[in-house]
Amino acid sequence: MKHRRGDDVNGWLVIDKPEGMGSTEVVGLTRRLLNAKKNGHTGTLDPFASGILPIAFGEATKLIGFLGDERKEYEFTVRWGTATDSGDSDGQIVQSGGRIPDDEEIRAVLPDFCGRIKQVPPVFSALKINGRRAYDLARKGETPVMPERTVEIFSLAFTGSSPAAGESRFKVCCSKGTYVRSLGRDIAAKLGTCGHLCRLRRTRSGVFDESAKILLETLQNMVYVAERRKLLLPSETSLRDIAVMAVSEAEAAKLIHGQALSPKGRESMFPAGALVAAVCNGKMTALLRIEETRFSPVRVFNL
Repeated sequence: MKHRRGDDVNGWLVIDKPEGMGSTEVVGLTRRLLNAKKNGHTGTLDPFASGILPIAFGEATKLIGFLGDERKEYEFTVRWGTATDSGDSDGQIVQSGGRIPDDEEIRAVLPDFCGRIKQVPPVFSALKINGRRAYDLARKGETPVMPERTVEIFSLAFTGSSPAAGESRFKVCCSKGTYVRSLGRDIAAKLGTCGHLCRLRRTRSGVFDESAKILLETLQNMVYVAERRKLLLPSETSLRDIAVMAVSEAEAAKLIHGQALSPKGRESMFPAGALVAAVCNGKMTALLRIEETRFSPVRVFNL
């Protein structure tokens, strides 16, 4: 008997990832729950973290590469006085005895972490060092040298403290590639102490926020696959900030076969270099790159 690979399922699920599960584990589970051929996520969340994990299905996976520069928002809590090797409460304590800063001290240093800043990722991360994952090296007792990188912090706010627990809470809006565990570690160092994250939750990933979230438990409790698929958002949801260009059926046919369109009659509609979604009869046909002499498809869709 031939093994069934799953169905052609297209769209997005915005999963509220629970603590304790890896992003890859969630992707595999949702693929089985929707009996889908193909899916993937837009940005890893550590098992320690919870929150928004957008998962693309089918044709929507072609859009993942166009979402890399989108902003992300997190809520996080720093526990002062102890540092761990992973930067979060899942790790082993490597430093202790640090003091607990007061609220005014914390507020005073936060402007130093806004804008474009240098950051060293934690050794327990998925970055590759000489072709190997940093966390694999760290787990084997090696100490990989993590390259410094530039990230951007658009906003960083102190939202309160729990003095009895020695913890403080924050909200951050940041660029792709920002490690919030490193941010917590560096804030503590700036305050002359040490600390680690005891809570991390992503509340926004690009256009996706908590208003669209779905609990894994909700998905699992649904009896029928068709019921679960009704929760899918359209593939083009991730492109809500991208300009749209209506195309005819004849133009759509050309795009699907990889042919460019003439800009004639549309020369002034879009700036050169822009990315535009071509839509025919309400369905997304392709993503186009606007050039002076042609509108070239960079991705085509079978929707």
